Amino acid sequence: MERYAPARNIAIIAAIAAAVYLIPRGGQVASTVGGVVSVAFAAAIAYFAGRMYMEHRVSLYSLGDRLRALLYGAVAVAVVTIAAEPRMWQTGVGKVVWFIILGAVVYALLYIYRAARSNSY
Repeated sequence: MERYAPARNIAIIAAIAAAVYLIPRGGQVASTVGGVVSVAFAAAIAYFAGRMYMEHRVSLYSLGDRLRALLYGAVAVAVVTIAAEPRMWQTGVGKVVWFIILGAVVYALLYIYRAARSNSY
């Protein structure tokens, strides 16, 4: 049965592509479905983040105000930078700045991790 799985998958993709091409307004329907899937994915990420916060709330509060603020700030900067990626990558300087910002975010997260592991905060 698994022998025909690749052919089945290709046939499914071809059928979806044919439906989008042949059905009137199929492109709009495909865009709508893509938007719904994107919203569902964002909701799943938000749910996961909420669950992780609830499960690790004590650990987060034990970091202290300074490191917790650094953590939340680094996450916020990372989200905004990733959201701005298409616009920043239009110029060479924007690409460099994008990498510098994300490098600073990674450095901040590593600093928080090391401080939390060594209990030196």
